[in-house]
Amino acid sequence: MSERYREQHKRRLSYMPWLYFTLKPKDRAWALPWQQEVQAWFSDMETIRFGEGCFIAPEARLFAEPGREILVGDGSHIAADVFIHGPVRIGRNVGINHRVSMDGGAGGIEIGDDTRIAAHCTFYAFNHGLHPDRLVREQPVSSQGIRIGRDVWIGAKVGIVDGVRIGDHAVIAMGSVVTREVPEYAIVAGAPARVIGDRREKR
Repeated sequence: MSERYREQHKRRLSYMPWLYFTLKPKDRAWALPWQQEVQAWFSDMETIRFGEGCFIAPEARLFAEPGREILVGDGSHIAADVFIHGPVRIGRNVGINHRVSMDGGAGGIEIGDDTRIAAHCTFYAFNHGLHPDRLVREQPVSSQGIRIGRDVWIGAKVGIVDGVRIGDHAVIAMGSVVTREVPEYAIVAGAPARVIGDRREKR
């Protein structure tokens, strides 16, 4: 494999990181040391801990000051142009695709095992006050945190606001804005999102 092709393949993996887990042995021989170097750099620069077998695009933007740790579970991937500001706890085998934006506020964001998050989603675990006698920039900030369960599928361009809890096995349709709790197995859609079905009925 030429050096030019290898660099192009790295870019491909950064934007389609699930391919990393299907690499042939000849490609894994160069990809594994590359990933070890990428993850070591992030760990040196920020308060981040990676599990075993992760893939992290070097183009991701991960920021975790002391007290705002980012934890990434075994086998998870983070694609290019993702922005994450801790505190954020990512479970095992979680997929976060390109241009996802997350800020943990003070309450933090937790993502359960085996959850998939499509491109261009936004999760913000804080909110500003609305008092009419104060400028927006002077409003107090509150943070309850966001909790996402296991085996959740979140479609592209979904927005999730502070305080939301999403139950295990739920599905959030593309473009939805989630402003309230989502029950286990629920399929929700819309802005604001509402329940439109139950995943258990799709067998």
